[in-house]
Amino acid sequence: MKTTTLRHILSRRMANKSLKENYWAAVDIWARAGNLFGDQIASFRSLVIKDQLNYLTNSTTPITGESRERAELARRWLLAAQKTTPDNGVSLGYFLNNNSRMEWRESYPETTGYIIQSLIDHHRQYGSEESMTHALAMAEWESEVQMVSGAVQGGPLCSAEKQQPAIFNTGMVLQGFSSLLDQTNNEKVLNSARLGANFLLQDLGEDGHFQTHGDFVSSAKIKTYNVLCAWALYRFGELLAEKKYIKAAIISAEAAMGQQAENGWFANNDLTNPDAPLTHTIGYTLQGLLEVGVLAKRDDMLEAVRRGTDPIIPHISKKGFLAGRFFSDWQPASLSSCLTGSAQLAVICLRLYEITGENHYMEAGNRLLNYLKALQAKTNPDHNLIGALAGSQPILLGSYMRAGYPNWATKYLLDGLMLQDRLDTYSSVS
Repeated sequence: MKTTTLRHILSRRMANKSLKENYWAAVDIWARAGNLFGDQIASFRSLVIKDQLNYLTNSTTPITGESRERAELARRWLLAAQKTTPDNGVSLGYFLNNNSRMEWRESYPETTGYIIQSLIDHHRQYGSEESMTHALAMAEWESEVQMVSGAVQGGPLCSAEKQQPAIFNTGMVLQGFSSLLDQTNNEKVLNSARLGANFLLQDLGEDGHFQTHGDFVSSAKIKTYNVLCAWALYRFGELLAEKKYIKAAIISAEAAMGQQAENGWFANNDLTNPDAPLTHTIGYTLQGLLEVGVLAKRDDMLEAVRRGTDPIIPHISKKGFLAGRFFSDWQPASLSSCLTGSAQLAVICLRLYEITGENHYMEAGNRLLNYLKALQAKTNPDHNLIGALAGSQPILLGSYMRAGYPNWATKYLLDGLMLQDRLDTYSSVS
């Protein structure tokens, strides 16, 4: 990273965060570092040290090829994350706890929802009946834990009396339901999908933005990344041939475009810090607009995606590292990388290549993915690490999902690798 960029990030961070916030962030890092010294996590400690050294010396070596093999590692890790739970949900992830141990977290309804979509895509691309079986089990579990209102709760699974509705989570589970219903008839899932879709309809405000964000994100009125729910709504509307869902999806997408500045940056587009959104939430917004634009044949939406993607590409290093946050002038706002966001943006770039045929999108997507492949554990004495992608690079000092492996990072890695493999296969036979 350039010295000028480093100074820029540090000066703006100090200006935008209070002394108290910076203090507690440092305390958290030191506490997690102290937890690395337990004998039972020697494998993770070695991985953290290697990762930190690679980050500091810029010595991570990108991996060309191996897309299908790496995708299979990612898929198997997601299935393992499901098997660790007492139900058919997928564990939130594998994290270092406060007792110097690595542990699997409880089931996470939100991301289990869109993991269903990834497994269905895997089934369609490779003919895997195992993926279909696990996706169906996840979908039926989602039906069982769905709130009476049709909403999906925010946060990890909790008892019914503690559940709070979250619109984004509802949309992600609807995405999984729609993917499954596109492949097979299941009355239970269909009924739950309709409940979820109707909750989304009722929650859409007059300004075109969804309103119920839940307790796990800041209480800002607008969350632009909720436009990813519009893709799920549009798909469900097409499946049932019901225009009310499609119309709502278009309204949501148009409202999201209204948050875009002339330089392509989106306002109100982060979980907690809209002044410097994560590549993770930027990726959500771009994917929602892109896929609704494709389905609705809206060139203006696709142009908005290009304007929101093109300024990021020059910030991808030659090896594939990408800062995890960006300020409104498209300057990096983080020293670490949000690996989930990098995987999402790889998907966006490869999809733009499919749509436009412009090679610089293919090159950018491959550069991101080839870097992420090098960060995916292929072998490790702790088998729970094999196939997973961490929340941040560096794992311990990174600012996003520190010291662990959230399931959604590996989900988006799987999505990117399947797309990369499909495009490689297509190129080889055309």
